[in-house]
Amino acid sequence: MSSMRILVCVKAVPGSTEVKMDPKTNTIVRDGGSAVLNPFDASALEVALALKDAAAAGDPVRVTVLSMGIPATAKILRDCIARGADDAILLSDRAFAGADTLATTYALSLGAAAMGEAPDLVLCGKMAVDGDTAQIGPELAGALGIPCVADVAELVSLADGALTVRHATDAGVATVELALPALLTVAKDIAQLRMPSIAGVRAAEDAPVRVLSAADAGADSARCGLAGSPTQVVRSFVPERSGAAERVEGTAAGQAAKLVDLLGGMGL
Repeated sequence: MSSMRILVCVKAVPGSTEVKMDPKTNTIVRDGGSAVLNPFDASALEVALALKDAAAAGDPVRVTVLSMGIPATAKILRDCIARGADDAILLSDRAFAGADTLATTYALSLGAAAMGEAPDLVLCGKMAVDGDTAQIGPELAGALGIPCVADVAELVSLADGALTVRHATDAGVATVELALPALLTVAKDIAQLRMPSIAGVRAAEDAPVRVLSAADAGADSARCGLAGSPTQVVRSFVPERSGAAERVEGTAAGQAAKLVDLLGGMGL
């Protein structure tokens, strides 16, 4: 392979558990104030940067980071550039707000198309810590029409346009070989993201982040944001907690019988 284009999809997630919910849309209010790079995506970025480091002199690797989010997300993308990524694309428009995984996948597929040249390898974190769906990577692979391997724990080799990886399955760990182009979702412990260099930080300060609106990306408004989301949260709430407790005494058999009665009374 004479050259390689790697696309890394990243997401800004809340930096704490103290988040605000929009009472009308039941989605997270993203103000960017305490946002951080999703830890799983950080691992995906490091895998891309390691491939770039390992490339032979005549086989350049270009790493592009892609995100969908509010304008403040550009700061996180510049941090990715400081750590070694070459460029960044940000999909930012109110039209994208409130998207479920399907609408998000649609937007990201447009972002990938905006690269001009189709990526040879797309890397995603296995899931985002604010959603835990683990759906974006496989859905994006489907939208791009490329094979996908999920929950990759190790990238064994890359040679002659083919990848060999080890990934977790329900039956254990499996080794898989697949031809490029392809998409991988990676486990968090596959790699630890490197620290940015001083030169990288300075370069990233002035690095342009390509910001695309829905119109810029040629998006169909009916497939974006809440309008394009077939799944929506109808209610969100903090569970009520009570300090009340009932002590169950007696023999083991008696305690078990009492617990059965108590659980039955709770409808469990």
